[in-house]
Amino acid sequence: MFLSFLTWFCTSLFLYVQGAKLPEPEVKIEVLEKPFFCHRKSKYGDMLLVHYDGFLESNGTMFHSSRSQGDNNPVWFTLGIREVIKGWDKGLQDMCIGERRKLTIPSTLAYGKEGKGKIPPDSTLIFNIEIMDIRNGPRSHESFREMDLDDDWKLSKQEVKEYLRKEFEKHGYSANDTHHEVMVKDIFKKEDEDEDGFISAREFTYKHDEL
Repeated sequence: MFLSFLTWFCTSLFLYVQGAKLPEPEVKIEVLEKPFFCHRKSKYGDMLLVHYDGFLESNGTMFHSSRSQGDNNPVWFTLGIREVIKGWDKGLQDMCIGERRKLTIPSTLAYGKEGKGKIPPDSTLIFNIEIMDIRNGPRSHESFREMDLDDDWKLSKQEVKEYLRKEFEKHGYSANDTHHEVMVKDIFKKEDEDEDGFISAREFTYKHDEL
């Protein structure tokens, strides 16, 4: 036992000294039920409608259920843009409508050291999740990531302007900085809801003619 711990500690120390990142914890996925026919599988950028029950792994306490708490309705969210915890974004890919999964999610991919509401800090969570529907997202995850040049999950005016310039050139139009500035100003006026000077992944919700 001690030898195993010592091996793990030395490996971790070596990676730290070398400046490498430790592997990110994984979500444990167990398929509980899957339809015989699957016409579409979930992917980043899709809007998913799900029912779920959430439990603490430590003692089995249910902390929330969409079926029995609140308005008892399933919930919509867009997969892959951090509208939900990271464990959901990882664990709900490639699912079919009608499929049920059990996800065991480590705290680092859930609510971490802070916890939330009935969820204590550093809690591993278990979710039973059923996908009720899959629809095309209002914008694709891929296009957002293409525009997000510095990978900080928000779009600056310069990043949007650069995207517009590339799109104009791709379609055979000459770049026009003055015209692009006007377009960027209009885009941010309509989409930067909190007026912080950036378009977040959450604000990236409907397709502009310009984008």
